[in-house]
Amino acid sequence: MRGQAHTLEAIVASLVLLTGLIFALQMTAVTPLSASTSSQHIENQQQSVSEGVLATAAERAALKPALLYWNNSSQKYHNESGTGLGKYASTPPNNTFGTMLERVFDERGIAYNVYFRYRDGGSQSRIIYLYNGRPSDNAVAASYTVTLMDGDHLYDSDGTQNETTLSEATGFPIPDRGANVYNTVRVEVVSWRI
Repeated sequence: MRGQAHTLEAIVASLVLLTGLIFALQMTAVTPLSASTSSQHIENQQQSVSEGVLATAAERAALKPALLYWNNSSQKYHNESGTGLGKYASTPPNNTFGTMLERVFDERGIAYNVYFRYRDGGSQSRIIYLYNGRPSDNAVAASYTVTLMDGDHLYDSDGTQNETTLSEATGFPIPDRGANVYNTVRVEVVSWRI
């Protein structure tokens, strides 16, 4: 009799445990977009790649020329997409920084936007330099700060410096903030998986 009671008690306990487990699984939905260790690893990897691109571009002196890749006569960036928004759409600019972005992100199937953030009076403003769409919820951002000086020269479409200095530029989208230092710009890359 005692053996039967223990067996019955074990069966009821296992049913209660199984019911609780089924209920818990019903309450949590696992989708492809759910946060997991692997998606966090991918985001960390993208963060490192973005930081690496910016650091390499700065080391190779490609960030400042990207900021100064300005056509003074048309008052827009060289070969920009013509959207009227002062940006390149989908295709990076034909300069060293643009080539680096294309090589690193496009070949890996990673979407990205590039913004130039700067001080304008008392507020923070930004220029969309390159736009590939609205970032997803798991997008990551990396940035690098560049100081523009009044005596920095603009760049022609072939990547060579021209005679026009930044203080002489017309229509340049980033405003002059004072003597010698033109402005400080944070180049920001936001990237996400497609």
